[in-house]
Amino acid sequence: MNSIYSLGIYLYGLGIRVFSFFNPKAKDWISGRKNWKAEIQKLPKSTSIIWFHCASLGEFDQGLPLMWELKKKFPSSFILVSFFSPSGMKYFQKRNHCVDKAIYLPLDTPQNAKLFIQLAQPKLAVFVKYEFWANYIFELKSHQIKLISIATILRSEQPFFKWYGGFFRKVLRSFDFFYVQNNETITLLESIGINNAKNVGDTRFDNVIANKIRFEESEKTEADFVFQRFLDNEKAIIFGSSWEQEEKILKESLAHLTEEKIIIAPHNVSESNCQRLQQFLGKTAIRFTQFEHYSNESILILDTIGHLSSAYHYGKVAFIGGGFSGQLHNILEPAVFGLPVFFGPKHSKFPEASIFIEEGFAFHIETTTEFKERLIFVSENLEILSQKSIDFINKQKGAAARIASDIEKL
Repeated sequence: MNSIYSLGIYLYGLGIRVFSFFNPKAKDWISGRKNWKAEIQKLPKSTSIIWFHCASLGEFDQGLPLMWELKKKFPSSFILVSFFSPSGMKYFQKRNHCVDKAIYLPLDTPQNAKLFIQLAQPKLAVFVKYEFWANYIFELKSHQIKLISIATILRSEQPFFKWYGGFFRKVLRSFDFFYVQNNETITLLESIGINNAKNVGDTRFDNVIANKIRFEESEKTEADFVFQRFLDNEKAIIFGSSWEQEEKILKESLAHLTEEKIIIAPHNVSESNCQRLQQFLGKTAIRFTQFEHYSNESILILDTIGHLSSAYHYGKVAFIGGGFSGQLHNILEPAVFGLPVFFGPKHSKFPEASIFIEEGFAFHIETTTEFKERLIFVSENLEILSQKSIDFINKQKGAAARIASDIEKL
């Protein structure tokens, strides 16, 4: 089975290479890996390397609190981060981080995995959430390098739990420990004979709490002055990481939002998409990068990267994008500031969404009518819902510290 898996990886890499001729993201994926051997050879040999692998930026945010905790415990350690996706490499620098070196993960072939591990020689490997690259995992195990999975979340429909999943179960059994997000994952692991797991919660809670504290303690930026002038002491309805379905609901609701200020941050901030969105929303919308021409518009379009998380400080409720496509964006970022949260109905792969709904400060929305009705309810109960959100988030703090303390015992 290993040979079949590796053949599939080779074909996958070949497909991306072909695709790179006409897709910029695929081109970045290929070009970013060209000199990986030279980059790994530059790593220090005289200090302990802790290797984190993250698929993209979202997984990096989950790994980041543990990076900080380990850096505090082992100040001389070297934090190496690998990314699978170009978006992780492009944007991780915008985070407050302690990464010593970031690279693209070479394609998961037996040869690449063997050479990578030989050159990097990590003392500890941390794979985040659902990163299970078989050849790297088997190579780490063969060198008896400690390997853990954090923020792990598994579902019963995955191959690990099917009759044909023996190879994939072998991959999971190669880990020294799993620090998972929920009890369902514990149960699934136990069903295939894996008992080295503990539910410590989602490390992203630590990340958003730290970001909130950092924002509140830092000096105000140019963006803050834009938000303050635009809002004039009001609170905004924020559409965060919006896709076209959320934008359609906003457009259809504008006649009922005449007294509201709205901040919208499209998930795609390309020039063409921002132009489309501004035309779609009409004359009441102005772009962040053109705010010097502000003349009392009621909609502010964030056509930039990095301002959405601080914008939530100025909001009263958030509608988060991706819930109509099954690719829900981060709902913790608004919740930490006490914003009740709306999102589309396809959120089964995001357990925090169901938990937020159960806790009473989040709502899934399917239609414009439902959005308007829920908005009235939230507005009438805003103080209570906001406090629920803040209290719940604060109770989740400490997952990264628990993992860091536990690692020393493995």
